[in-house]
Amino acid sequence: MPAENLLLLPGMMCDERMWRRQIEALDVNCLVADLQSHDNIPDMSAAILDTAPDSFAAAGLSMGGIVAFELWRQAPQRITHLALLDTNPHADTPDKRTMRMDQVRQVLSGQLKKLATESLKPAYLAKANRDDQELLDEILAMALDAGEDVFERQSLALKDRADSVATLDTIDCPTTVICGAEDHICPPAYHQLIAQRIPGAHLVVIENSGHLATMEQPDIVNQELQRLLRHGGSHADQ
Repeated sequence: MPAENLLLLPGMMCDERMWRRQIEALDVNCLVADLQSHDNIPDMSAAILDTAPDSFAAAGLSMGGIVAFELWRQAPQRITHLALLDTNPHADTPDKRTMRMDQVRQVLSGQLKKLATESLKPAYLAKANRDDQELLDEILAMALDAGEDVFERQSLALKDRADSVATLDTIDCPTTVICGAEDHICPPAYHQLIAQRIPGAHLVVIENSGHLATMEQPDIVNQELQRLLRHGGSHADQ
C-alpha cells in the first residue's frame, strides 16, 4: 500500500518551514515531529512515537535523519517507508564533540545570530544558492525562533548520539537516500555508504544543492518522495 502518513523530521534549529514545499506538494497526511524538547535522541524519539500514527513513512534531514535511525531501532514495525536526506550515520568524533560544546558556550553568551549568520552561506548552501536572500532569511529565522535553549539541547543530543552504521543493515522497508552534491556537512560519501548498507535503497545526489535539499531543490526532492511513497510499504519488499 502507498503511504498514508508522512512524519517529517526537521534538521537542527529548523522547523516545519524546512518542509514547507513538501507539505504543499505531497498528497499525503504530513506530520512534523518535535525535535526541540529533549536533550538526547532516545527520549526525543520515544516522545515522537507516543504521538505518531500506528504506521507511518518517515523523512528526516540531517538531525532528522539521525532521529529516523533511532525511530527504526525503537519501532521498526511501524515505519512503512524511509527517506534519509543530507544526514550522517556516524557518531560524533571527539573533535566534533569539543566543537559542539564551544558553540554552546558561544550561543549561551548571546551570539546565536552571529554563529548562525557566519556559518550559513559557506557551510549549508550550494554555491548557486548563497545569494538567495529569501532562502537565507528563512533559514536564519528558523534558528532565531528556536533560540538558545533549543540549540543547547540539540547540540547535546547530537554530541552523545549512537553510531548508526550497524542499524543500516537492519532497515528493510522501501528507502530513498537523498543528498546535495555540495553538502559539505554530510557529504555524498556518507550517503553512498547508507545506500550500500540498506538493502535495495535508492540513492539520489542532487546538483546545485548543499545541506538543505528540501529548501534548495524542493521540486527534485518532491519528485523523489512521491516516487518513494507510491511504493508498496511492506517490509523486505523493494
